[in-house]
Amino acid sequence: MALPEIMKNRLSIPVVGSPLFIISNPDMVIAQCKAGIVGSFPSLNARPLLLLDEWLERITTELKAYDEAHPDKPSAPYAVNQIVHKSNDRLDDDLALCEKYKVPIIITSLGARVDLNEKVHSWGGIVLHDIINNRFAKKAIEKGADGLIAVAAGAGGHAGTISPFALIQEIRQWFDGPLLLSGSIANGDAILSAQALGADLAYIGSAFIATEEANADPAYKQALVDYASSDIVYTNLFTGVHGNYLAPSIEAAGLDAKQLPESDPSKMSFGSGGSNKSKAWKDIWGCGQGIGAVDSIKTVAGFVDTLTEEYNLAKKRLAQVL
Repeated sequence: MALPEIMKNRLSIPVVGSPLFIISNPDMVIAQCKAGIVGSFPSLNARPLLLLDEWLERITTELKAYDEAHPDKPSAPYAVNQIVHKSNDRLDDDLALCEKYKVPIIITSLGARVDLNEKVHSWGGIVLHDIINNRFAKKAIEKGADGLIAVAAGAGGHAGTISPFALIQEIRQWFDGPLLLSGSIANGDAILSAQALGADLAYIGSAFIATEEANADPAYKQALVDYASSDIVYTNLFTGVHGNYLAPSIEAAGLDAKQLPESDPSKMSFGSGGSNKSKAWKDIWGCGQGIGAVDSIKTVAGFVDTLTEEYNLAKKRLAQVL
């Protein structure tokens, strides 16, 4: 496994909790890290900018105290997601705060920049860049990213359309560094499957929405329990970038989920897609196709325990047929 040095001997299972817009918060990140998986959040979740300073101080302080109390089983490192797209006018200020707290992992999205990667490396951090195809993967590594997050078909949020089988296969033909897989991963069997394909870590997002710590509407959490992959729509209407969303939330906003117009991809935003009262992520609920595995709302620790049990059982089951 091409596991980053910063993660070695720090994970209970090979999982990174993906940053969830609006939903990921310090409670979730701290719980994920204490449970032995990488916790993460988008820097833009902390609004205004001053709040990001408070979040980073709290996460850093609480995880340090936890590690001192549990030297034999320290917490996993945490990550902060940075949107590199030109629409993010907070990027430089957010990066400065990440440098102040020496954030161990930066996840970059919607753009790769040499200067950003070098800045993260200057304080000892690593950069994982999310991509939806092999061309973007090569560009990210050329610009200095340390690892890749392959966002395959079925992932929540701004997902790609390529099968994980094809995407991982193409990347592994030339890249032997840290590789994460995102797309419909919501149980321990899928985590092991990601490794079998050639990924080092599973990247799980949507299933964590249905946890007690998540900053999500209770109805949103319950929707992950109630609905399945057939209830998800792939559209670029709401932000200008294609993503997966729960059809019932689209219909609740007064739109026909089966006949959505196309949006201008050059005008990425977090607007309403034509509905003045409903906004992407807050009212129009992003979700990956793996939600059929979500059967109840748990604590983060409880969900990680379930993933761990399923993962270990999957390994034993597989060993019996090999």
